[in-house]
Amino acid sequence: MQNICKIFKMCKCTHVEVRIYTWKTKKKKRKKIKTIVLLSFLLILVIAGFVVTELFTVKQVEVKGNELYPDEQIEASILNDAYSWNSLYVYLKYKFGRADEVPFVDTMEVSLKNPHSVQIHVYEKGLLGYLYIDSIGKNAYFDKDGFVEETSSRVIEGVPKITGLSSNDVVLYEKLSFDDKKALKTLLTVTQTLKKYEMIPDTINYDAQKQITLYYGNVAVMLGNSDNMTEKISRMSYIYPSIAGMNGVLHMESWTEETSDITFVKNE
Repeated sequence: MQNICKIFKMCKCTHVEVRIYTWKTKKKKRKKIKTIVLLSFLLILVIAGFVVTELFTVKQVEVKGNELYPDEQIEASILNDAYSWNSLYVYLKYKFGRADEVPFVDTMEVSLKNPHSVQIHVYEKGLLGYLYIDSIGKNAYFDKDGFVEETSSRVIEGVPKITGLSSNDVVLYEKLSFDDKKALKTLLTVTQTLKKYEMIPDTINYDAQKQITLYYGNVAVMLGNSDNMTEKISRMSYIYPSIAGMNGVLHMESWTEETSDITFVKNE
């Protein structure tokens, strides 16, 4: 009986030793696996870091859609910090954030053509005209709906100056307002139609009698009141090339689709 107990105790001890050995072996394996995983992760980080720093470098910048600013100025406004040499950083920066505000620019989109080439697409604000506002000493630029998009002392080429109308109550991103309640509607019809037919003048005058006159250098085009305004501008677009560069007045005040009452009077 005693022998049996001894044998049992020996087996029990051996079993415990085997369990301890197995546990230690598994622990070593788990530690080894953790070490391999950690080293693999660190290796991936090193490779990723190498790729990001060596592959994604800005070597070329392409700017599109800009008319008011040169390429160099747009590029400088986007690549504007110490990390902007990295094309991936630049892309992600503007993918999840906005570019700094640039006057007369609505938004800018940044994309990658390849790891070394950044493309910047500029969307400029659609400006149809501007008025000089005495109260602020600046020009108020408005869009197709009559909202003030910018106030600036800068004069933008290709945007007509509006004379004969004044407004002291100018608020950025709000509609222009005039004492003549119909003036804004007429002004927007004129500017939108002129843009449609690519007949942008230097100046648009809206006088006290609500008569519209366009000025192209030394040529004045008298369109009269708001009646048949769209048709008048359409007709003018065919006539103007024959008088461009001259000095005189094109009279279209009384013109309708049923008449041909158009005359050009040269200035002596």
